Amino acid sequence: MIQLLITDRNMVVQGDPVDGWTALDVELRFNEPGPGSVRMPARPEVMAQLRPGNRLVVIRNGAIWAAGPLEAPQDYTWDLDSAPGPGTVSVHFAGDLALIAGRVTYPDPALPAGDPGQPAYRAYPDRDTAAILRDLVSTNCGPTALAERRIPGLDLGTRPGSAAGARAPSVVTWRTRFQPLAEALREVAAMDGLGFRVRQEGRGLFFDVYEPEDRTATARFSRALGNLRSLHFRRSAPLLTHAIVGGGGEGADRIIAEAEDVAAENEWYRVEQFLDSRGAEDDSQGELTRAGKAALAEGAQPVRLVTTTVDTEDLRAGRDYSLGDRVTVALPEGLEVTDVVRAIHLRATPDEGERVTSLVGSPESTTDTRSVHLIRELGRRLGRLEAR
Repeated sequence: MIQLLITDRNMVVQGDPVDGWTALDVELRFNEPGPGSVRMPARPEVMAQLRPGNRLVVIRNGAIWAAGPLEAPQDYTWDLDSAPGPGTVSVHFAGDLALIAGRVTYPDPALPAGDPGQPAYRAYPDRDTAAILRDLVSTNCGPTALAERRIPGLDLGTRPGSAAGARAPSVVTWRTRFQPLAEALREVAAMDGLGFRVRQEGRGLFFDVYEPEDRTATARFSRALGNLRSLHFRRSAPLLTHAIVGGGGEGADRIIAEAEDVAAENEWYRVEQFLDSRGAEDDSQGELTRAGKAALAEGAQPVRLVTTTVDTEDLRAGRDYSLGDRVTVALPEGLEVTDVVRAIHLRATPDEGERVTSLVGSPESTTDTRSVHLIRELGRRLGRLEAR
């Protein structure tokens, strides 16, 4: 059962639940805001709620499935032939992470951006990744941010590593300066494979940092199980195998660090690129080397894996696996590959009911070593089939 509510920015419900909606489309995305839309009759009592600054809340089976600010509150259509009544309105919204995506990282978040006292950058020496993520949000848009930059009702929620026996987040050194906040969060989270989200609870918003689960033994997708809708893979050469990273200094005095992917170079060919990383004066904390390795990971694109799954009675998104979890997908020729759940998509109409699909893998290339090996093996096997 699905219920739709319109609230103001303080999570105060503005009227009765939306009635008579005809189509709902919501996508949840891993570590980024997902889009949503709903189409409904443009009755006056509904239109009165669709105001800038308001939010839409999707409640599914008694729990909040998605919620966030209206981005296009009134996409209105009226036609005498096809919609002679009040017309229809399509409401477009985004997940609450969109609120965070509208901020940048101040070097000193306690000062206005143009204050002469702003330092060159904000440094996090020897801090664990979860702590950095929480501090970035708290100081740039959360409870400790400048009053004018705070998101109403936003507070810090859960973090990984607090439960007994849980893996502690890695300790790193990192810097930022006027970087898009969402980009900074993804950069730090990627160092440790962490996930983050904004969760509504009552009239409050909570920024959670979490460690995705390994569900590869229990969340399995294949044509035989009836829960695999599509699969696509592609092999391609790497964009980068040798990163030359420049730090502080000028000319011959400039600090240079290198990072290389020997395996990719041996299999394909050498591809060099110079990276400007003046934010790090030297490589004493491994910042230049880390920047080079990050570029190698981004440029290493030997395979691209995209699969779309579908919910069944035995395996359901949100119940048996969540965003960021690693699951198993069966490929042709008896091979299996594991990859990350990147998005969960809910579509619903009153006539056709609900349909939930998940995107496993990504349009971007995976750099998981086992995935690369398995898909290369699949390519070789299919090649042999074509040669018969």
